[in-house]
Amino acid sequence: MWSVLLMALAGLLVGGALSFRQQRRPLWIQIGFCVLAAMSLLAAYLLTLPGK
Repeated sequence: MWSVLLMALAGLLVGGALSFRQQRRPLWIQIGFCVLAAMSLLAAYLLTLPGK
């Protein structure tokens, strides 16, 4: 369940980064959103791994 929510969050963050790109906002904001999206996808993947 949490992995699905984290993947949705990653999608929203990527959409935000693309929106900021169209608005010609600073590059560091776009990079920050993309980094957060990647971290969200990594967390979603790690939650799907079987635990001990």
